[in-house]
Amino acid sequence: MKNRKCRKQTRKYLTRSERETFLLAKKLAEDFKGNEVVLLEGELGAGKTIFAKGIASGLGLKDVHQVCSPSYTIVNIYYAKYPIFHIDLYRLGKSSEIEDLGWEDFLGQGVIIVEWAEKLKFDSDAIHVTFHLERKEQRKIEIC
Repeated sequence: MKNRKCRKQTRKYLTRSERETFLLAKKLAEDFKGNEVVLLEGELGAGKTIFAKGIASGLGLKDVHQVCSPSYTIVNIYYAKYPIFHIDLYRLGKSSEIEDLGWEDFLGQGVIIVEWAEKLKFDSDAIHVTFHLERKEQRKIEIC
């Protein structure tokens, strides 16, 4: 995983269930202004999509069950208090594929959530969330 330098304080959390991970993200998103970029990094099954659902809930999305990993569609758009652009880079391998995606076009138009953000080759002004699987349902989550 790419080691990004945090310009602000890193907060560390330990969640013991999907529900706790969801609620952490929901609480984080309740203060969003509508132009945030959230970069999610972590291994497969670490909780990135659950976290994305929590963000959507915090932004007032009525049916968070529609939030799913856009691994095959690459980008899903949900409409809540602000538009939510949910991007998944899992299937993209080359930098050129990621650059051609043009996700930067969404900047300033809503909240952008990027799963597998470690594939981005540049650092951006964003909320960086890193997931570490601990034992069983536990996840160590670092938010910068």
